[in-house]
Amino acid sequence: MRIDTHQHFWLYDPIKDAWITDEMSAIQRNFLPNDISGTLKQLGFDGVVAVQADQTHRETEFLVELSQVYALIKGIVGWVDLRSEKVEEYLQNFSKHQVIKGFRHIVEGEDDPDFLHRDEFLRGIAALTKFNYTYDLLLRPRHYQSSLKCVEANPNQAFVLDHIAKPPIKSQVFTEWASYIEQLANYPNVHCKISGLGTEADWKHWKLDHFTEYLDHVIKCFGKERLMFGSDWPVCLLAGSYEDALKIVEDRLGDFNEQELKGFWGDNAVKFYGLK
Repeated sequence: MRIDTHQHFWLYDPIKDAWITDEMSAIQRNFLPNDISGTLKQLGFDGVVAVQADQTHRETEFLVELSQVYALIKGIVGWVDLRSEKVEEYLQNFSKHQVIKGFRHIVEGEDDPDFLHRDEFLRGIAALTKFNYTYDLLLRPRHYQSSLKCVEANPNQAFVLDHIAKPPIKSQVFTEWASYIEQLANYPNVHCKISGLGTEADWKHWKLDHFTEYLDHVIKCFGKERLMFGSDWPVCLLAGSYEDALKIVEDRLGDFNEQELKGFWGDNAVKFYGLK
């Protein structure tokens, strides 16, 4: 099965989606499965994992509703209030929807560098483990240390790093990010999405060799069995086309054998998220 592990869908609202600034005017509109299904079919994809873009329970319900209409949604990474004392009650309610595979919090938007290691958040992660849900890590450099502590404290929780931790590709700064990737990859319960790279580069003037050092490092550190592809569509459209998002990644897969390619393009995601 060929899977895109990171897509977003939304009905655009300028208040709810204030993170989509005027600089991002290309994506200030509705994006639904019908807008990408033809491209996915043409490129041989069998389905996608829909990932939350808004931090409300309603967002998770919206993605579930879409999955009931569009068969291409094979799994959902939703949002749940992990810091709530009622988190287990919420997860129990969401568990009736088998299409929900995990959850995410937009930690990159949190100023607190210790957000991922606060007691109330760790309680939420423990609840995810109890209910056998995955957790997507979305963060910035200020969260590196607390994410390592969070992962270390939860060895039985399945984590996946979104967008290879958003390295500063545009400035070609490497060392701090590379050290973090080495440390994080030491934990066998952490996987990594090669996704969302174009938007971390110069949107208008990127070249394939701008990504080489970062991609090679991630592949070396995580190994081929813990990597999966994600487009970050439609956000990826800010830096080109869906096909461009593929080209960025395909350029560095030359030494993958047939089985490893099958894993990267789908089988690893099927196993990690429990897709059917």
